[in-house]
Amino acid sequence: MLNKKDLELFKELLSVQEARIRGDVQTLTSGALGSGNESRTPTHMAELGTETYEQDFSLRVMESDQEVLKEIRAAQKRMEEGTYGICEGCEDAGRPPSKRWIPKTRLKVIPHARYCVSCAEKLERQFSY
Repeated sequence: MLNKKDLELFKELLSVQEARIRGDVQTLTSGALGSGNESRTPTHMAELGTETYEQDFSLRVMESDQEVLKEIRAAQKRMEEGTYGICEGCEDAGRPPSKRWIPKTRLKVIPHARYCVSCAEKLERQFSY
């Protein structure tokens, strides 16, 4: 169970992570789409392939970052609702309330986690096929 001090720590971790990702998305957006101030026309066919790869890579990273931002916002909402730190998988499985908490050590690493390690592994196995 999380106390007020824990919640303040995780709220700060989420805010820091959100700010970092927003900065990454902004940098990647300007890099992938170009600033408009410079010519991005490659002068050689090899450069065209490299440029296309870099744009595609940047856009995929941006998509991933956008998903993490959604997870962060969802975690912030769970804090407001008083359900932050409760594993959604354990809750759905009907485990007793005392067995539903995501360990603090996991939340320190992934503050937007919705699942405990056991439930996250089950989901990964389920969707890896």
